[in-house]
Amino acid sequence: MNQPARDHVDPLEWALQIGNGTLADRMGFEWVELSIERAVATMPVEGNTQPVGLMHGGAYVVLGESLGSMAANLYAGPGRLAVGVDINATHTRSATSGRVTGVCMPIHLGRSMTVHEIVVSDDLGRRCSTMRITNLIKDLNND
Repeated sequence: MNQPARDHVDPLEWALQIGNGTLADRMGFEWVELSIERAVATMPVEGNTQPVGLMHGGAYVVLGESLGSMAANLYAGPGRLAVGVDINATHTRSATSGRVTGVCMPIHLGRSMTVHEIVVSDDLGRRCSTMRITNLIKDLNND
């Protein structure tokens, strides 16, 4: 895995260099902010809905996992890789239009594990989904 050095570039610039991945790109994921303390991104509701027009629960999870994984990898630093080992989501509201915004904050930043909470809100600031992701941090040279 060849990643740009995280220690010599702005975190948001680093994320833009890495890219979102094919799935997040298809879903319209857009970065707003990225640091170890807080990561923010948006995604449109249109194109990411269930047949009845509600934001798909899996779309919330794509947003949350993208945020949590990149935040964990930023924290892990060069020569290390954070990989998701658990994610859970509770959906409490359905967005039907506009964009949703995910805000990711660390709960635990350890030597070998991170835990982040992601809150996704609609354009009116109403919480739609709450997620928690756990990432295992491992050295790239040790499988």
